[in-house]
Amino acid sequence: MQIQAALLTAPHTPFHIETLELAPPRAGEVLVKIAAVGVCHSDWHLVSGATQHPMPVVAGHEGAGIVEAVGKGVHHLKVGDQIVLSWAPDCGECFYCLNGKPNLCSTFTEPIWAGVMLDGTPRLSWNGQPVYHYCGLAAFAEYAVVPMQSCIRIPQEVPPEIAALVGCAVATGVGAALFTSPVKPGEKVVIYGAGGVGLSAVLGASLAGAGEIIVVDTNAAKLALARDFGATQTVLANEDTTTAIHEFTNGRGADQVFEAVGAPAVQEAAFKAVRPGGTLTLIGLAPMGSGTNLPGAEITRKEIVIKGSYYGTVNAHRDFPMMIDLYQHGKLPLERLVSKRYTLPEINEAYAEMLNGSSARGVIVF
Repeated sequence: MQIQAALLTAPHTPFHIETLELAPPRAGEVLVKIAAVGVCHSDWHLVSGATQHPMPVVAGHEGAGIVEAVGKGVHHLKVGDQIVLSWAPDCGECFYCLNGKPNLCSTFTEPIWAGVMLDGTPRLSWNGQPVYHYCGLAAFAEYAVVPMQSCIRIPQEVPPEIAALVGCAVATGVGAALFTSPVKPGEKVVIYGAGGVGLSAVLGASLAGAGEIIVVDTNAAKLALARDFGATQTVLANEDTTTAIHEFTNGRGADQVFEAVGAPAVQEAAFKAVRPGGTLTLIGLAPMGSGTNLPGAEITRKEIVIKGSYYGTVNAHRDFPMMIDLYQHGKLPLERLVSKRYTLPEINEAYAEMLNGSSARGVIVF
């Protein structure tokens, strides 16, 4: 079938709306009519070159839609189901899945980074040449063929733009505060970065009962958003940031610090905000090949724990419906994340506005 999609042909070039060919789903695959897809910084890493990936590629990994058709062997989904897409599908059988870490599933790692399905081939083509799928989803398109394991069924009444954000920003931010480094009631928490993931971490920390939630960002408008989301204190990032954080945390530093930017310099700054015995959790995706310089002697002497958080340590099939349920019961106000809606041809405008910090989370709605 022919579809309209946002195609990226090389780094440092804009997205182009093109007509592509999409092959039908094969065994274990699902054809999804995309309803909404979030404008996430991780897709921009393809444009900037921070993430290396086969091209041409259709990006878009934070999506929701309706099941249009299923391939052979797909029995848990039917045409018409509304689903959230998971960009980290899990097989349920590998070492990591069997040991409670489905977000680290090894079965799908290689094909996803190669931009193909599990059989080693893409379903997209352009002028007879292969087009690759980012995160196995390629959701910046009218339709997508995805692994059945990427489809998490949710109630029909959930707005698709809300559902889409659960598939990345919400899972990553809320999950980090609930699962990777569970926030305890009364703890003092610092979050670096007030984008979609950072704001979701604010929601997660608030849900967990944090006593103080201090948000740091370079953008005053985003700090205002953070206060709306539940931050008790905000700090404009500068040379006095660490001093301000210590003033808010009885001179010790925070129990939990979450870095949601993915920049080595910010990770190093976030380390200085952790109290002895506290935890630094790195949520943001740093550029491939980058390094972070943290003081080994201080890590040892202060017993500081440093963790990586990949996809918020979620079990998508368990946790996406739980987060949707919390939203439906008013305990997770995800509607606040959706700051602006775009059409697919407005994708370059959406990313320009994301980069200038003028929105919490833009969403492309079909």
